[in-house]
Amino acid sequence: MNRLLPLVSLAVLLIQPVATAVASPWPQYRGPRASGLDDSRPLPTSWNAETGENIRWKTAIPGLAHASPIVWGDRIYVATAVSAGGKSDLKVGLYGAIESAPEKDVNQWRLLALDKATGAIVWNVVGHEAVPKVARHTKATHCNSTPATDGRRIVAIFGSEGLFCFDTSGRLLWKKDLGPMDSGYFQVPTAQWGFASSPVIHDGKVVVQVDVQKDSFLAVFDLETGRELWRTPRSDVPTWGTPAIVTAGGRTQIAVNGWHHAGGYDFATGRELWKYDGGGDIPVPTPIVAHEMIYFTSAHGRSRPMRAIRADATGDLTPDESGAQKPGVVWNHDRKGNYMQTPIVVGDLLYGCADVGLLTCFDAKTGEIRYSERLSKTSEGYTASPVSDGRNLYLTSELGNVFVVPVGAAFSVLATNPLGETCLSTPAISDGVLFFRTRERLIAVGAK
Repeated sequence: MNRLLPLVSLAVLLIQPVATAVASPWPQYRGPRASGLDDSRPLPTSWNAETGENIRWKTAIPGLAHASPIVWGDRIYVATAVSAGGKSDLKVGLYGAIESAPEKDVNQWRLLALDKATGAIVWNVVGHEAVPKVARHTKATHCNSTPATDGRRIVAIFGSEGLFCFDTSGRLLWKKDLGPMDSGYFQVPTAQWGFASSPVIHDGKVVVQVDVQKDSFLAVFDLETGRELWRTPRSDVPTWGTPAIVTAGGRTQIAVNGWHHAGGYDFATGRELWKYDGGGDIPVPTPIVAHEMIYFTSAHGRSRPMRAIRADATGDLTPDESGAQKPGVVWNHDRKGNYMQTPIVVGDLLYGCADVGLLTCFDAKTGEIRYSERLSKTSEGYTASPVSDGRNLYLTSELGNVFVVPVGAAFSVLATNPLGETCLSTPAISDGVLFFRTRERLIAVGAK
């Protein structure tokens, strides 16, 4: 027996360096738990896309899509939609038009794998080919949903075409028709804007939120086989937020944003745990989790709240006729929320950026506002959500200007770095590198 002890010790010594050398994955929209945070290594605060300063590589990505990149190991995965009619139009900026962009050409929905170190395309596969079933908004695409991976499987929602699962070599394993995924303005149903909620993988299962014009639902599928495990009907207007997994208070729940039905559902059964009626009537941001609370925001219409809900809340949390908040609501601001961007929590501070570039910093535990400042004096739209390395926030305008704001209760802009292209996708972080998906490219920004 004693002879085995040195061998066991040697095995531990050999295994340990390998384990610590693996970079943290960024497996879904906004990374782990949709937090937008990876504080394992500092990110660069300045770069120059023209001269190449702190630019690791640039790789052209075909088609038009707002799906964010995801990262696992030495691979980056990105989804896109390529039109047979050539380059698709994209109208960015601050405007309120509800019109759709018609699409009569065949599209190829593709999944690409890139080498993280070099940007070389390892494989590029067609997952589906057809004329899109629904139209998109002039600022949207037919591939807005970010893929998700557990390192063995990759799942992607390709617009209104359904849910697709691939292995890490790009082989299609299974697909599911999720029905008519008609997302658009609830007051003008003919205004189709395109689907955008992203899938989430947890415990070998795939979670999808399909809030559309008719027959909305929340569902969970088996990752290996695609078998539907449960489906819970939902009654709300179309939404575009990604569901969030919340493990707290001895239970695992799925938190979803909504106007008439934000809420939490039991992960194992789909049973409703709590609900909240009220907020902005075009819900886009994803719920995020910190400090045993779930943070929700939405905008448009009469309300744009930023609110914190206890992770162990139960029942109907909708305020009564007097407007008094129920015990499950920790704090609430009726007019301080965001339209497009998902907020971010770093330490004890919560940051939310409105689509006009107004950055508001809250005490995450109490809701006290620390500051509310404009990122720039110029008029720019903001769609991509902020990310952070725990030291600074990175906020990207639609024109591709990335504002670096130090984490803290005092506002300042440390640097402004242009990407040289429009950008509506939220970046990914891995191993001290930012990966931006712009109109034409994937750009790796990291200290050389």
